[in-house]
Amino acid sequence: MTRLGIVGGGVIVIISVILIATGSSGGTRPLVAHSKAATETVNAVTSLVGGIPQSGNILGDPKAPATLQYYADLECPVCQQFSTTGALPAIIQKWVRPGKLKIEYVALETATREPEVFNTQQVAALAAGRQNRMWQFVELFYNEQGEENSGYVTESYIQNLARQVPGLNFQQWAAARSDPSLANQLVTDAQAARNAGFNGTPAFLLGRTGHALQTFEYSSLTDPSPFEAAIEKSLGK
Repeated sequence: MTRLGIVGGGVIVIISVILIATGSSGGTRPLVAHSKAATETVNAVTSLVGGIPQSGNILGDPKAPATLQYYADLECPVCQQFSTTGALPAIIQKWVRPGKLKIEYVALETATREPEVFNTQQVAALAAGRQNRMWQFVELFYNEQGEENSGYVTESYIQNLARQVPGLNFQQWAAARSDPSLANQLVTDAQAARNAGFNGTPAFLLGRTGHALQTFEYSSLTDPSPFEAAIEKSLGK
């Protein structure tokens, strides 16, 4: 029994070392910038949002006749599904790229357990928005999102994402993260969510640009058809 205990203890130690080495104890291992896997992911994100006008947290032509406000948390797994394999890519290609719709990303803390981590990751995204590359950062985050509540979001993880964003000046991005106006934007976003009565993500407001936006109650996050019908209605079609 003593020998078995020693062997069992040794096995536990070995497993623990493997888990730490592979990162399996906390989320998925982030893709290393410029690696083959990272390059493939960057190319996919570039294909999705590249060439579309951006301004801060807004994707799309600022004069687009319809507006979709997308309330989300970067660590939210449902947001990840919507943004990567769900309805959002089709919406972007059909409505945003032609200039008919603009999407405003609004931060709402739901899945992220620690407020400090939430603020850090969202400010990092907004800092990329200073160079009109917030949506590249957001989409890369979702594509490399780790296991929920695993503590995978570290400073190294965030910086690694930034280094993957094509054309992002890393030093300018790093400096922008300390701008208090970005943290203040999160306060504004939280108030907007409260005003809309949102306490879960993803959540949406949709309507004609320049008019009061209405809550969009989605029936599916994978089928873009309900979104398209609502967008057409907003445009008076």
